[in-house]
Amino acid sequence: KPENITAYDRGGVIHSGRDDLDEAKRRYARDTPHRTLAQIVEGTDVFLGLSAGGILKPEMVATMADNPVILALANPYPEILPEVAREIRPDAIIATGRSDYPNQVNNALCFPYIFRGALDVGATGINEAMKLACVHAIAALAKAEAGDLASAYGEEVPSFGRDYIIPRPFDPRLLTLVAIAVAQAAMDTGVATRPIADMAAYREKLSQFHHRTALVMRPIYDRARADRQRVVYAEGENETVLRGVQTVVDDGLAHPILIGRPDVIESRIKRLGLRLRAGVDFELTNQDDDPRFNDYWRHYHALTERRGVTPETAKSLLRSRTTLIAAVMVDRGEADAMITGLVGRYHKKLGYIRSVFDLDPGVQSTSAMTGVVNDRGLWFFVDTHVQPDPTPEQIAESTVQAAYRLKLFGIEPKVALLSHSNFGSHDDASAQKMRKVLELVRARAPRLEIDGEMMADTAWNADLRQHIFPNTTLSGRANLFVMPNLDAANIAYNITRVMTDGV
Repeated sequence: KPENITAYDRGGVIHSGRDDLDEAKRRYARDTPHRTLAQIVEGTDVFLGLSAGGILKPEMVATMADNPVILALANPYPEILPEVAREIRPDAIIATGRSDYPNQVNNALCFPYIFRGALDVGATGINEAMKLACVHAIAALAKAEAGDLASAYGEEVPSFGRDYIIPRPFDPRLLTLVAIAVAQAAMDTGVATRPIADMAAYREKLSQFHHRTALVMRPIYDRARADRQRVVYAEGENETVLRGVQTVVDDGLAHPILIGRPDVIESRIKRLGLRLRAGVDFELTNQDDDPRFNDYWRHYHALTERRGVTPETAKSLLRSRTTLIAAVMVDRGEADAMITGLVGRYHKKLGYIRSVFDLDPGVQSTSAMTGVVNDRGLWFFVDTHVQPDPTPEQIAESTVQAAYRLKLFGIEPKVALLSHSNFGSHDDASAQKMRKVLELVRARAPRLEIDGEMMADTAWNADLRQHIFPNTTLSGRANLFVMPNLDAANIAYNITRVMTDGV
């Protein structure tokens, strides 16, 4: 109610005695003796600011009601920093406009999805019912089960509470929930010129749209910004890498380290018109003349001296193999992660990496998962590059590892074990292998949605699969395709990518 709201602007408290108010502000003018921000904050339940940094003082926060809600939305500096407010009032519920604090308030939570829902039903306008539908959908999402949150963000996040009162911007679930709610409200209020008859099909369409856009990476970007890591790029002279690093710097995703020759990197930065500055935007490791060279080759030699690597070989490799340099930097703690493989042979790059790093405990072998984005969605294939003819145990391990990686991207894995056989229609060695994989995976990951063995069209077409095998444990369309051998996986991946104009 207006009588419960006191507004404050550059001129001070908006009260009935002011003669400088426009029509919009006059609606909130109150007959009050208060003239300062401190006076109107005292005893209030909610502070909503979109003004200037630092104007809400700790002593003001101390006078607010129990469990005060503080929405300090000024950017880049909020009206009060959360840690300052919490020191005075541990019971405060605080939101800001910044991504480095919990409860970021961002119009990206609603605008794209309101417009999506309105456009899809041909709405003649955006009315209050549609706005309220958006609000209720966002509120419901904030109260979703913690397990759903972990799947969306790829990490454990708090349940609804002081540090989680609103979904994070670019939550991958917003598109389907909010757009559908807005579209339904438009139809219910008679402003939709193209009503949607099948909302389930519409939900599936939105889900596929989400996965073929950059939204699929948003939760990962959000986590990266919150905890910027040192990432070393083995091919630091490559123009594609340099363009990518510019984006990383602009978006604040990581602290880049480039391996390469300083003059080559500098000249290419200038030619490409980039704004990267060595020593400011990225750290440079000169492969030809780095003062840490002796430390690097000795470190590598200590790891490999009983595998036939002599000191001279170690020196030679650490002069010429940038992938190896990057791996050694990570192993020495000088970088947190590495990126390589844009040029060169996959197996050689993997060999250099494996010469430095051991596998995680319990992991027996390496494998490769490759994704394709096309007009139909986002699809993943295993194992496309490493194991020529893996055993059932190796395929099962690759499957579980790949499914875990999908969850890190906020994607719920739906796994199809592919074969030329449909649920026992053939009984040769290949079909038996994939049946054994299913048995092993279910023992290791009983909650994973998986079925097989099945043909590719059965994995793709849920209706066909249901017709062939009504008791299937895989719902909807598969997104992780596990193959019996490397040939099948690599061929399927490349055909899908090329014939569908995928990337």
